[in-house]
Amino acid sequence: MRILLVLSILLVPAWNQNLYVGDQVLRVYARDNVQLELLRQLVATEHLQIDIWRSPTKLGLSMDVSVPFTSLQGAKVFLESNNIPYSIMIEDVQALLDQEQQDMKASRLQERRTNSFSYSTYHTLDEIYSWIDNLVSEYPKLVSKINIGHSSEGRPLYVLKFSTGDNKPAIWIDNGIHAREWITPATGIWTAKKIASSYGKDSLVTDIIEQLDIFLLIVTNPDGYSYTHSTNRMWRKTRSINVGSQCVGVDPNRNWNAGFGGPGSSSNPCAETYHGAYPHSEPEIKSVADFILDHGNVKALLTIHSYSQMLLFPYGYTNSLAPDHEELNELAKKAATALSSLYETRYTYGTTIATIYQADGTTTDWGYDNGIKYSYTFELRDTGKYGFILPASQIIPTAEETWLALVEIMKHVKDHPY
Repeated sequence: MRILLVLSILLVPAWNQNLYVGDQVLRVYARDNVQLELLRQLVATEHLQIDIWRSPTKLGLSMDVSVPFTSLQGAKVFLESNNIPYSIMIEDVQALLDQEQQDMKASRLQERRTNSFSYSTYHTLDEIYSWIDNLVSEYPKLVSKINIGHSSEGRPLYVLKFSTGDNKPAIWIDNGIHAREWITPATGIWTAKKIASSYGKDSLVTDIIEQLDIFLLIVTNPDGYSYTHSTNRMWRKTRSINVGSQCVGVDPNRNWNAGFGGPGSSSNPCAETYHGAYPHSEPEIKSVADFILDHGNVKALLTIHSYSQMLLFPYGYTNSLAPDHEELNELAKKAATALSSLYETRYTYGTTIATIYQADGTTTDWGYDNGIKYSYTFELRDTGKYGFILPASQIIPTAEETWLALVEIMKHVKDHPY
């Protein structure tokens, strides 16, 4: 028995010391304000360690929560005793994580055998950074690498610049701001290759790049992303130290100086939506903000998240409509329609606060408030069947359909200078 115990310890995957055996993701529906308040109390009960995956704060929208195995019975009894409907979205979180790792190992073996990079698998930060260097080497006249700063743990923030020369009006695209949203860096990799390989071959892409520069940040939160590969796959925040707290990290999409510190974020350092001590406290966010402001001519800001299949635009911190609301809404409709034309993936679109929930200190609100009219947030696949653990088999289809929406927006920016 002792030998079996030792063996079982040795066989625990080194990539993820945090295990989620028996944990379930529940989709919960509040039918009235009383139930909504009860749900808030449930997820705020610290000893239950419930992880909010999707947290709409208004009636008519579901809430997705990952519940540890040890808390499942209590959580379900609470829901049932209060007549709060729920369904099981994911039966066993660890089973999906184990499958994800098996797929990654198989892909790595295939990459070694063929000496090629696979766009249909998830990669570590080191692998992504190595791929960036290879892309720059492959397309030296079009693509360059810029180090815009460092994370709190000292990792570089590498931005890819696609340009035919001179400093033109620009489009900014970032991925991987929330660490566990692996589909977004994977989509960013595919997108970067698509841009580079399409120039000179696709007339529309060629025209866009000849009139606009494109800046693409594949991993905005490198510390958090590395941590999801080494220690905790479900980590969301940065990895900065919070003075006076044992809890680590800040939600980088609540750290921007746009409605900072409002009720759509948290002042609790242990919360997943902790906004940080002050705006741009996170070096990752400050580096991006400084780069964009120093450039001075960024026309579109596109930030890529997952999941929920949504295309959102300002505002998230206020119910007031942006002055350009009608144009932003119409363009979102066109982009969502283009996206759905490939695989019939349906996207909801609208302002952040009206479409999903109030969110303060977000990238797109900051972009819009700083003169970047075309500021959009993508929430990629899916709608909850896999959530943050989207199978690698969906990387390329997700990237392909997202590309159609990106092109629609980039074309509009090209044709509507301001």
